[in-house]
Order: sequence, then C-alpha cells, then structure tokens
Amino acid sequence: MPYSLAIFDLDGTLADSFPWFLRTINDVADRFDFRRVKDEDVEELRHASSREILARLEVPLWKLPAIARHARRLKAEAASEISLFAGVETMLRTLAENGVQLALVTSDSEANAREKLGPAAALFAHFDCSASLFGKAAKFRRVIRRAGVEPSKVISIGDEVRDIEAARAVGIACGAVCWGYAAPAALRALGPDHVFDRMDEIADVLCRIRRVG
Repeated sequence: MPYSLAIFDLDGTLADSFPWFLRTINDVADRFDFRRVKDEDVEELRHASSREILARLEVPLWKLPAIARHARRLKAEAASEISLFAGVETMLRTLAENGVQLALVTSDSEANAREKLGPAAALFAHFDCSASLFGKAAKFRRVIRRAGVEPSKVISIGDEVRDIEAARAVGIACGAVCWGYAAPAALRALGPDHVFDRMDEIADVLCRIRRVG
C-alpha cells in the first residue's frame, strides 16, 4: 500500500549528529554520574537496544528527563557543528512533491530541529518534538491522528532500534537507515519493512510504491 505520511527521526537520520554525540557523551556522563564511554565500547553499544545501553552505562531511569533537557541545551549551543546529511533536502522535497506528508518526531526540541533543518523545515506538515527515550510511540499516534491518515499508509524512518520498536507498537511500517547511531546489522536483525543504504533510496522507494499503488 502506498504511504501518505512519512514520519522522520532527526538525529542520525536527517542530521549528522553522531560525531557531536561522541565528543559530548563523556562530559554528560561525568555531570550525571554514569559510566563513561570508551572508544572500544562504541561499536558494541551500536549493536545494543536503548534499554541495553542504559544498563551497560548504568544510567538510572529517573535521571533520563534531566539528561534529555541537558542534551537539548547542549545541542542548541552546538547547532553550527551539526549539519544535515548530504541529499536530505532533495529527498524530502521529492517526497513532498509526490504527495507524501512529512512529519518529524524527535527527542530534540522543535526549535533545535527547525534550526538544523533550515529551509527544509518548511517541507514538514507536522512536528512533535522533545520525545522521551521510550515515548515515540505515543507521539507517532498523535501525529497520525493530526494528519488524518490510516496507520496502514504511514511509515516511520529512523536509525535506532527504538524507532523500529515504536513503529511496531503503533502498527505502522518502519524503515531503517544505515548511516546513523545503530549498527546496520542490529537494525536488519529486527526485520524492518525497508532498509535504506543511501539517502536517495528513501524517495526512490516511497515514490515507486505510490506509483504502483
């Protein structure tokens, strides 16, 4: 069935923020008293789920809201260091021109998201931001209701295991990108509906499905 609504994640999917994350994570660890991330830990963590990452870094759940608020402030300060991946605006514009509504659901603030997106922000019909680590499913439901689209015509596109889990919880299709935070093997192991190795594949696949549908 053709997709009428595509819900995008931001960090690691549209915005190349992983290098910034690696530069910043240990300062956050020191501030909130959880385990620092060593260079040799990174690849193992990229294969883990969000709950597994929290357990390995010994992050108490009760600290997550404060950590998220602090991270949003740091991202706002580092906005000039975080750019969009090559081809993002072309991909988003192609989808919009082919009748696909665009939505953004992210843990970042809407202000930060709009700054990162720049002119591409105008292509989005819906923003639902400041999602908690495990709160994306509720935001997906809200965006779908606002868009007035049947769940069978919605796809979520992200770069983490939790993006796939949230899509499955809501009963929508999920697409995984291979250039973000999670290792491609970890994403493929969950059997997402689509796996994208290149940015231009997103528009190619979704537009082809609309033409066939």
